[in-house]
Amino acid sequence: MRSDPVLVTGAAGFIGHAVAHRLLERGERVIGIDIVNDYYDVSLKEARLATFDGQAGFSFHRIDIADADAVAALVRDHGVVRIVHLAAQAGVRYSLENPFAYQRSNLQGHLSLLEASRHAPGFEHLVYASSSSVYGDKPMGGAGFSEDEPAMKPVSLYAATKRSCELMSESYAKLYRYSQTGLRFFTVYGPWGRPDMAIFGFTQKILAGESIEVYGEGKMARDFTYIDDIVDGVIGALDHPPENGGHRVLNIGDSHPVGLMEMISTLESKLGIVADKVMRPMQPGDVTATYADISKLTALTGYQPKVMLDAGIGNFVKWYREYYGR
Repeated sequence: MRSDPVLVTGAAGFIGHAVAHRLLERGERVIGIDIVNDYYDVSLKEARLATFDGQAGFSFHRIDIADADAVAALVRDHGVVRIVHLAAQAGVRYSLENPFAYQRSNLQGHLSLLEASRHAPGFEHLVYASSSSVYGDKPMGGAGFSEDEPAMKPVSLYAATKRSCELMSESYAKLYRYSQTGLRFFTVYGPWGRPDMAIFGFTQKILAGESIEVYGEGKMARDFTYIDDIVDGVIGALDHPPENGGHRVLNIGDSHPVGLMEMISTLESKLGIVADKVMRPMQPGDVTATYADISKLTALTGYQPKVMLDAGIGNFVKWYREYYGR
Protein backbone atom coordinates (compact mmCIF):
# COMPACT_ATOMS: atom_id res chain seq x y z
CA MET A 1 0.00 0.00 0.00
CA ARG A 2 1.09 3.56 -0.64
CA SER A 3 3.15 5.47 1.92
CA ASP A 4 1.65 8.91 1.26
CA PRO A 5 -1.29 9.85 3.51
CA VAL A 6 -4.90 10.48 2.57
CA LEU A 7 -6.33 13.67 4.08
CA VAL A 8 -9.89 13.21 5.38
CA THR A 9 -11.72 16.38 6.38
CA GLY A 10 -14.61 16.03 8.80
CA ALA A 11 -12.93 13.05 10.48
CA ALA A 12 -14.99 13.55 13.64
CA GLY A 13 -18.17 13.50 11.57
CA PHE A 14 -20.42 10.58 10.69
CA ILE A 15 -19.19 9.76 7.19
CA GLY A 16 -15.63 11.03 7.69
CA HIS A 17 -15.14 8.79 10.72
CA ALA A 18 -16.28 5.73 8.76
CA VAL A 19 -14.21 6.54 5.67
CA ALA A 20 -11.07 7.11 7.74
CA HIS A 21 -11.48 3.73 9.45
CA ARG A 22 -11.94 1.93 6.14
CA LEU A 23 -8.81 3.56 4.74
CA LEU A 24 -6.85 2.51 7.82
CA GLU A 25 -8.17 -1.05 7.51
CA ARG A 26 -6.67 -1.35 4.05
CA GLY A 27 -3.30 -0.09 5.23
CA GLU A 28 -3.45 3.59 4.31
CA ARG A 29 -2.05 6.40 6.43
CA VAL A 30 -4.77 8.91 7.26
CA ILE A 31 -4.59 12.53 8.39
CA GLY A 32 -7.91 13.63 9.86
CA ILE A 33 -8.99 17.21 10.39
CA ASP A 34 -12.12 18.62 11.99
CA ILE A 35 -13.11 21.75 13.88
CA VAL A 36 -15.35 19.68 16.23
CA ASN A 37 -18.00 22.39 16.49
CA ASP A 38 -21.18 22.25 18.56
CA TYR A 39 -23.74 21.96 15.75
CA TYR A 40 -24.68 18.74 17.54
CA ASP A 41 -23.44 16.81 20.58
CA VAL A 42 -19.68 17.37 20.82
CA SER A 43 -19.30 14.30 23.04
CA LEU A 44 -20.48 12.10 20.16
CA LYS A 45 -17.82 13.62 17.91
CA GLU A 46 -15.17 13.12 20.58
CA ALA A 47 -16.30 9.51 21.00
CA ARG A 48 -15.87 8.94 17.27
CA LEU A 49 -12.36 10.36 17.48
CA ALA A 50 -11.61 8.12 20.45
CA THR A 51 -12.13 5.07 18.21
CA PHE A 52 -8.86 6.03 16.49
CA ASP A 53 -6.84 5.77 19.71
CA GLY A 54 -3.89 3.47 19.22
CA GLN A 55 -4.16 3.50 15.42
CA ALA A 56 -0.56 3.99 14.31
CA GLY A 57 -1.52 5.19 10.84
CA PHE A 58 -3.86 7.96 12.04
CA SER A 59 -3.10 11.53 13.09
CA PHE A 60 -5.61 14.24 13.92
CA HIS A 61 -5.48 18.04 13.63
CA ARG A 62 -8.20 20.32 15.01
CA ILE A 63 -8.43 22.78 12.12
CA ASP A 64 -11.14 25.02 10.70
CA ILE A 65 -11.27 24.24 6.98
CA ALA A 66 -12.08 27.91 6.33
CA ASP A 67 -8.55 28.71 7.55
CA ALA A 68 -6.91 28.52 4.12
CA ASP A 69 -3.37 29.03 5.42
CA ALA A 70 -3.64 26.21 7.97
CA VAL A 71 -5.12 23.81 5.42
CA ALA A 72 -2.47 24.68 2.80
CA ALA A 73 0.36 24.22 5.32
CA LEU A 74 -0.92 20.81 6.39
CA VAL A 75 -1.26 19.60 2.79
CA ARG A 76 2.19 20.94 1.90
CA ASP A 77 4.02 19.72 5.00
CA HIS A 78 2.65 16.17 4.81
CA GLY A 79 2.97 15.66 1.06
CA VAL A 80 -0.77 15.11 0.59
CA VAL A 81 -1.84 14.28 -2.97
CA ARG A 82 -5.24 12.65 -2.24
CA ILE A 83 -8.05 14.27 -0.27
CA VAL A 84 -11.51 13.10 0.80
CA HIS A 85 -13.25 16.34 1.74
CA LEU A 86 -16.30 15.59 3.88
CA ALA A 87 -16.30 18.52 6.32
CA ALA A 88 -19.21 20.93 5.92
CA GLN A 89 -21.98 22.65 7.78
CA ALA A 90 -24.79 20.13 7.39
CA GLY A 91 -28.54 20.44 7.72
CA VAL A 92 -31.28 21.97 5.61
CA ARG A 93 -33.40 23.41 8.42
CA TYR A 94 -30.44 24.82 10.34
CA SER A 95 -29.51 26.87 7.26
CA LEU A 96 -32.68 28.91 7.80
CA GLU A 97 -31.40 29.96 11.23
CA ASN A 98 -27.64 30.33 10.72
CA PRO A 99 -26.97 31.11 7.05
CA PHE A 100 -23.47 32.51 7.54
CA ALA A 101 -22.25 29.21 9.00
CA TYR A 102 -22.83 27.75 5.53
CA GLN A 103 -21.01 30.56 3.79
CA ARG A 104 -17.93 30.02 5.97
CA SER A 105 -17.77 26.24 6.19
CA ASN A 106 -19.21 25.15 2.85
CA LEU A 107 -18.05 27.88 0.48
CA GLN A 108 -14.93 29.31 2.10
CA GLY A 109 -13.95 25.87 3.38
CA HIS A 110 -14.30 24.28 -0.04
CA LEU A 111 -12.23 27.05 -1.59
CA SER A 112 -9.49 26.37 0.99
CA LEU A 113 -9.29 22.76 -0.15
CA LEU A 114 -9.31 23.76 -3.83
CA GLU A 115 -6.43 26.17 -3.31
CA ALA A 116 -4.42 23.73 -1.22
CA SER A 117 -4.93 21.03 -3.84
CA ARG A 118 -3.87 23.11 -6.82
CA HIS A 119 -0.62 24.14 -5.13
CA ALA A 120 0.27 20.61 -3.96
CA PRO A 121 3.04 19.05 -6.11
CA GLY A 122 1.85 15.95 -7.93
CA PHE A 123 -1.69 16.26 -6.63
CA GLU A 124 -3.88 13.35 -7.81
CA HIS A 125 -7.49 13.49 -6.69
CA LEU A 126 -9.91 15.57 -4.60
CA VAL A 127 -13.11 13.71 -3.69
CA TYR A 128 -15.65 15.97 -2.00
CA ALA A 129 -19.14 15.76 -0.54
CA SER A 130 -22.00 17.28 -2.47
CA SER A 131 -25.65 16.45 -1.79
CA SER A 132 -28.82 15.12 -3.39
CA SER A 133 -30.43 18.37 -2.24
CA VAL A 134 -28.94 20.10 -5.31
CA TYR A 135 -31.74 18.53 -7.40
CA GLY A 136 -34.37 20.62 -5.64
CA ASP A 137 -37.94 19.43 -5.23
CA LYS A 138 -37.98 17.34 -8.39
CA PRO A 139 -41.06 15.18 -9.04
CA MET A 140 -40.15 11.52 -8.65
CA GLY A 141 -41.08 9.52 -11.71
CA GLY A 142 -40.00 6.09 -12.85
CA ALA A 143 -36.27 6.92 -13.04
CA GLY A 144 -33.88 8.16 -10.41
CA PHE A 145 -32.34 11.61 -10.22
CA SER A 146 -29.63 11.78 -12.89
CA GLU A 147 -26.34 13.68 -12.74
CA ASP A 148 -27.10 14.99 -16.24
CA GLU A 149 -29.97 17.13 -14.95
CA PRO A 150 -29.22 20.85 -14.64
CA ALA A 151 -29.77 21.00 -10.83
CA MET A 152 -30.14 24.75 -10.84
CA LYS A 153 -33.18 25.25 -8.59
CA PRO A 154 -32.11 24.54 -5.00
CA VAL A 155 -34.81 25.08 -2.38
CA SER A 156 -32.48 25.68 0.58
CA LEU A 157 -29.31 27.64 1.26
CA TYR A 158 -27.59 24.37 2.17
CA ALA A 159 -28.41 22.98 -1.28
CA ALA A 160 -27.29 26.22 -2.93
CA THR A 161 -23.89 26.05 -1.22
CA LYS A 162 -23.41 22.44 -2.27
CA ARG A 163 -24.23 23.24 -5.90
CA SER A 164 -21.91 26.23 -5.68
CA CYS A 165 -19.10 23.94 -4.53
CA GLU A 166 -19.64 21.79 -7.61
CA LEU A 167 -19.37 24.84 -9.86
CA MET A 168 -16.24 26.03 -8.06
CA SER A 169 -14.65 22.62 -8.58
CA GLU A 170 -15.62 22.63 -12.24
CA SER A 171 -13.86 25.95 -12.74
CA TYR A 172 -10.73 24.83 -10.86
CA ALA A 173 -10.53 21.63 -12.87
CA LYS A 174 -10.64 23.61 -16.10
CA LEU A 175 -8.16 26.22 -14.90
CA TYR A 176 -5.62 24.00 -13.16
CA ARG A 177 -6.22 20.51 -14.59
CA TYR A 178 -6.35 18.30 -11.53
CA SER A 179 -8.85 15.52 -10.92
CA GLN A 180 -11.93 16.10 -8.78
CA THR A 181 -15.03 14.06 -7.99
CA GLY A 182 -18.13 15.44 -6.29
CA LEU A 183 -20.37 12.85 -4.63
CA ARG A 184 -24.06 13.69 -4.33
CA PHE A 185 -24.93 11.87 -1.11
CA PHE A 186 -28.47 10.68 -0.59
CA THR A 187 -29.82 10.17 2.94
CA VAL A 188 -27.13 8.34 4.95
CA TYR A 189 -27.85 6.45 8.17
CA GLY A 190 -26.28 3.84 10.44
CA PRO A 191 -24.20 3.43 13.61
CA TRP A 192 -22.41 6.60 14.76
CA GLY A 193 -24.92 8.69 12.78
CA ARG A 194 -25.92 12.32 13.23
CA PRO A 195 -28.54 13.24 15.86
CA ASP A 196 -30.18 15.74 13.49
CA MET A 197 -31.08 12.98 11.02
CA ALA A 198 -34.53 11.41 11.12
CA ILE A 199 -33.72 7.83 12.16
CA PHE A 200 -31.44 8.99 14.99
CA GLY A 201 -33.82 11.72 16.19
CA PHE A 202 -36.87 9.46 16.06
CA THR A 203 -35.03 6.78 18.05
CA GLN A 204 -34.12 9.29 20.77
CA LYS A 205 -37.67 10.51 21.14
CA ILE A 206 -39.38 7.11 20.96
CA LEU A 207 -37.13 5.65 23.67
CA ALA A 208 -37.72 8.75 25.80
CA GLY A 209 -41.49 8.31 25.48
CA GLU A 210 -41.86 11.52 23.50
CA SER A 211 -43.95 12.05 20.37
CA ILE A 212 -42.26 12.37 16.98
CA GLU A 213 -43.07 15.04 14.42
CA VAL A 214 -43.65 13.58 10.97
CA TYR A 215 -43.22 16.28 8.34
CA GLY A 216 -44.89 16.31 4.96
CA GLU A 217 -47.80 14.46 6.56
CA GLY A 218 -45.68 11.30 6.21
CA LYS A 219 -45.83 11.43 2.41
CA MET A 220 -42.13 12.09 1.85
CA ALA A 221 -39.73 9.42 0.58
CA ARG A 222 -35.97 9.15 0.96
CA ASP A 223 -33.24 7.05 -0.63
CA PHE A 224 -31.94 5.81 2.74
CA THR A 225 -28.37 4.53 2.29
CA TYR A 226 -26.46 2.55 4.90
CA ILE A 227 -23.10 3.92 5.99
CA ASP A 228 -21.05 0.85 4.94
CA ASP A 229 -22.45 1.11 1.41
CA ILE A 230 -21.63 4.82 1.32
CA VAL A 231 -18.03 4.10 2.34
CA ASP A 232 -17.75 1.53 -0.45
CA GLY A 233 -18.73 4.22 -2.94
CA VAL A 234 -16.43 6.90 -1.52
CA ILE A 235 -13.37 4.62 -1.56
CA GLY A 236 -14.26 3.34 -5.02
CA ALA A 237 -14.49 6.90 -6.35
CA LEU A 238 -11.19 7.85 -4.70
CA ASP A 239 -9.46 4.93 -6.43
CA HIS A 240 -10.79 5.93 -9.88
CA PRO A 241 -9.87 9.58 -10.53
CA PRO A 242 -11.07 11.27 -13.72
CA GLU A 243 -8.55 11.16 -16.49
CA ASN A 244 -6.59 14.22 -17.60
CA GLY A 245 -7.46 16.36 -14.60
CA GLY A 246 -11.21 16.39 -15.14
CA HIS A 247 -14.14 17.04 -12.84
CA ARG A 248 -17.31 14.97 -12.47
CA VAL A 249 -20.27 14.59 -10.11
CA LEU A 250 -21.68 11.20 -9.18
CA ASN A 251 -24.75 10.12 -7.26
CA ILE A 252 -24.14 7.86 -4.28
CA GLY A 253 -27.24 6.32 -2.75
CA ASP A 254 -29.27 3.14 -2.40
CA SER A 255 -31.46 3.63 -5.49
CA HIS A 256 -34.53 2.31 -3.63
CA PRO A 257 -36.51 5.20 -2.11
CA VAL A 258 -38.54 4.34 0.97
CA GLY A 259 -41.61 6.19 2.23
CA LEU A 260 -41.25 7.97 5.55
CA MET A 261 -44.06 5.96 7.14
CA GLU A 262 -42.43 2.68 6.07
CA MET A 263 -39.16 3.79 7.65
CA ILE A 264 -40.96 4.68 10.87
CA SER A 265 -42.76 1.33 10.90
CA THR A 266 -39.44 -0.49 10.50
CA LEU A 267 -37.91 1.55 13.33
CA GLU A 268 -40.90 0.83 15.59
CA SER A 269 -40.48 -2.87 14.90
CA LYS A 270 -36.77 -2.85 15.83
CA LEU A 271 -37.41 -0.81 19.00
CA GLY A 272 -40.48 -2.80 20.00
CA ILE A 273 -42.36 0.46 20.60
CA VAL A 274 -45.15 2.15 18.64
CA ALA A 275 -44.40 5.85 18.27
CA ASP A 276 -46.84 8.62 19.08
CA LYS A 277 -46.82 10.42 15.73
CA VAL A 278 -47.75 14.09 15.22
CA MET A 279 -48.30 14.94 11.57
CA ARG A 280 -46.83 18.23 10.36
CA PRO A 281 -46.78 20.01 6.99
CA MET A 282 -43.63 20.22 4.87
CA GLN A 283 -40.85 22.33 6.37
CA PRO A 284 -39.28 25.14 4.30
CA GLY A 285 -36.30 23.78 2.38
CA ASP A 286 -37.46 20.15 2.47
CA VAL A 287 -38.08 18.15 -0.70
CA THR A 288 -40.79 15.58 -1.31
CA ALA A 289 -38.62 12.68 -2.45
CA THR A 290 -35.06 11.67 -3.29
CA TYR A 291 -34.09 8.80 -5.58
CA ALA A 292 -30.56 8.13 -6.84
CA ASP A 293 -29.70 6.90 -10.31
CA ILE A 294 -26.40 5.21 -9.39
CA SER A 295 -25.57 3.78 -12.81
CA LYS A 296 -22.51 6.00 -13.36
CA LEU A 297 -20.89 5.14 -10.03
CA THR A 298 -21.69 1.46 -10.56
CA ALA A 299 -20.12 1.46 -14.03
CA LEU A 300 -17.01 3.19 -12.71
CA THR A 301 -16.41 1.23 -9.51
CA GLY A 302 -18.82 -1.72 -9.37
CA TYR A 303 -20.67 0.03 -6.54
CA GLN A 304 -23.73 -1.90 -5.42
CA PRO A 305 -25.54 -1.22 -2.14
CA LYS A 306 -25.81 -4.37 -0.04
CA VAL A 307 -27.55 -3.41 3.23
CA MET A 308 -31.32 -3.13 3.05
CA LEU A 309 -33.30 -0.85 5.35
CA ASP A 310 -34.53 -3.57 7.73
CA ALA A 311 -31.00 -4.79 8.47
CA GLY A 312 -29.54 -1.29 8.50
CA ILE A 313 -32.03 0.06 11.02
CA GLY A 314 -31.51 -3.06 13.12
CA ASN A 315 -27.76 -2.36 13.18
CA PHE A 316 -28.37 1.28 14.11
CA VAL A 317 -30.74 0.41 16.98
CA LYS A 318 -28.25 -2.13 18.33
CA TRP A 319 -25.46 0.48 18.26
CA TYR A 320 -27.71 3.14 19.82
CA ARG A 321 -28.71 0.92 22.74
CA GLU A 322 -25.08 -0.03 23.38
CA TYR A 323 -23.74 3.52 23.05
CA TYR A 324 -26.36 5.15 25.27
CA GLY A 325 -26.76 2.16 27.57
CA ARG A 326 -30.46 1.70 26.82
